[in-house]
Amino acid sequence: MSAAPVSASPAGALRLARVVLVAAEPDRLAGFYRDALGFADAEAPPDPASAGLPVTRTVPLRLGDQRLDLVAVSPAGRPYPGDVPGFIPLFQHCAIIVSDMAAAHARLSARPGWRPISTDGPVRLPDSSGGVTAFKFRDPEGHPLEFLAFPPDATPTAWRRPDAGTPCLGLDHSAISVADTARSVAFYESLGLRVASRSLNTGPEQARLDAVADPTVEVTGLGFPDGHPPHVELLCYRGDYPRAASDLAANDVAATRLVLEMADGAALRAACAAHAGRIVSRPVPRPDGGADALLRDPDGHLVWLTAGYRVGARQAAGGMTMRGFPPLPAGGERAASPSRWCGKPAGRG
Repeated sequence: MSAAPVSASPAGALRLARVVLVAAEPDRLAGFYRDALGFADAEAPPDPASAGLPVTRTVPLRLGDQRLDLVAVSPAGRPYPGDVPGFIPLFQHCAIIVSDMAAAHARLSARPGWRPISTDGPVRLPDSSGGVTAFKFRDPEGHPLEFLAFPPDATPTAWRRPDAGTPCLGLDHSAISVADTARSVAFYESLGLRVASRSLNTGPEQARLDAVADPTVEVTGLGFPDGHPPHVELLCYRGDYPRAASDLAANDVAATRLVLEMADGAALRAACAAHAGRIVSRPVPRPDGGADALLRDPDGHLVWLTAGYRVGARQAAGGMTMRGFPPLPAGGERAASPSRWCGKPAGRG
């Protein structure tokens, strides 16, 4: 759900600049996003970054004010691993706000290739779960997506767009499945995000939405200082689910990246130093003076840190130099640990 503005964190993440999906065939997949979901082509940055990974093709897309990139990586990794349920730690979806659920669902249904996750079409959740109407599905390569429609009298200002011309308005959030809410909150707070909302979702409506029997889901919204979408959402399914540790490789189709724009180069370096054991790609300077790095969060989700420019915006005159990063300890990627799950007492969010 939409997140409220949060208190600024000194020298942390400013925003979720974009979401990056790995695709076996990005141009073909882009056709689905345009035709079925109303995405448009976005301006490609003059110096596309890859956070040190061998990206061979990038298709930049936008929906409203939000950005989604489809990338091909060499060598190609594994396809999306079947119908991964929401409680598996590698699960991650992008939530698309729609002004008219029936129209959005009809447009999607007219296109081939996608598969439903929700078991009985769009579902209206109880007021305790936000009162939204939602529908989850997978794109033709398996990436999970969600349609969200707010009640007319409770639509956040950012999504009041009567003249949009399309039922799909933009990206509200990217939701990631986590094993331990407190552990994940601590990680993302260290990057500058802050808790903006909490809810506990349960009941038959949630079961139909997620295709998970009798779920109880801790939903935690993590916001940025300006409160603008998209934000990050944590999904922690309480209970003893058969959840194996993620062995996701950075070139697998399921290896979605959250691209966090950091306040400056010092913030990026500090985040990498604080999480040296989670580094996939150390800070890589760009010719424009910026830099990029790639981390894994505690559950194995990929977090791309960027500093120095905004995609689609002009580089500030006399921009920072990102050369001369201090040496970081060796260690590389840390495997996600399955040892702590969500069996918390009721009442903890």
